[in-house]
Amino acid sequence: MSTITLASKRRRSALRTIAFMSPWLIGFAVFFAYPLISTVYFSFMHYDGFKPPTWSGTKNWTYVFEHYPYFWPALRNTLWLVVVMVSLRVVFGLGVGMLITKIKTGTGVFRTLFYLPYLAPPVAATMAFAFLLNPGTGPVNSILEKVGIPAPGWFNDPAWSKPALTLLALWGVGDLMVIFMAALLDVPTEQYEAAELDGASAWQRFRFVTLPNISPIVMFAVVTGVIQTMQYYTQPLIAGKVASGVIQGAGTQFEPGYPEKSTLTLPQLVYNLGFQRFDYGSACVVALVLFVLSMAFTAILMRRRGGLIQAGD
Repeated sequence: MSTITLASKRRRSALRTIAFMSPWLIGFAVFFAYPLISTVYFSFMHYDGFKPPTWSGTKNWTYVFEHYPYFWPALRNTLWLVVVMVSLRVVFGLGVGMLITKIKTGTGVFRTLFYLPYLAPPVAATMAFAFLLNPGTGPVNSILEKVGIPAPGWFNDPAWSKPALTLLALWGVGDLMVIFMAALLDVPTEQYEAAELDGASAWQRFRFVTLPNISPIVMFAVVTGVIQTMQYYTQPLIAGKVASGVIQGAGTQFEPGYPEKSTLTLPQLVYNLGFQRFDYGSACVVALVLFVLSMAFTAILMRRRGGLIQAGD
């Protein structure tokens, strides 16, 4: 009798646990598991959105990796942005946050000035930057020429298009600034005082006091930055359109990546293949590549974070 009662209690406890987890389980199934399984399924199908899907085997994968001329440039550009743009945004956001926490007067004004660009709509911000960095009529190049500095081509030059996008990302670094400011203000002042008494320099205080305390926030900023950059779509597309002078109207189709595929990213390929060329199978292949890259970067970063924690202990 006691065994039956214990089993029923465990069963009721399990059902109660499932009931409490059901909102998450339903959301996971509907918004993650089902789309992922469908993406894998359609990556092996020929499907244009109109006719029923037909089995094509690995033809979509072969086409994307071997015959589609835009995939490898888009992959290189995306990886460049992940490594360079995310790193600079984290460093710049941390530097601005530290600077504002050190300011004694006018903190609210500077905080507002640095945060406002983050609130600008991506399309409007990109168009404004394309105007400012216009190699012929932009005010930035005009100032550079007056002081004797060679003016870059920015969004019209393949060598400068990604650095120009990075400048745009640094301009809107207000979100990271706020996060880092909150983390920096939460560092115990007693640790700084103890480090100063031990004769630690400013760099040593930053390395051995500040960084260990804010390392979870740094990791959060890096991981979310990688995920956001893997979804980088609007800014490079708008920058390429504005710089190329293309006015898209009815019946026209714009090939992303201007100039010379230098602003092409993997999310642009997903849209171009799926919604412009109606090749949903190949679009699913690119989407799966994005998913695998995001998971790989996140796993490497979390493993690195775990190793640092163990070393610190």
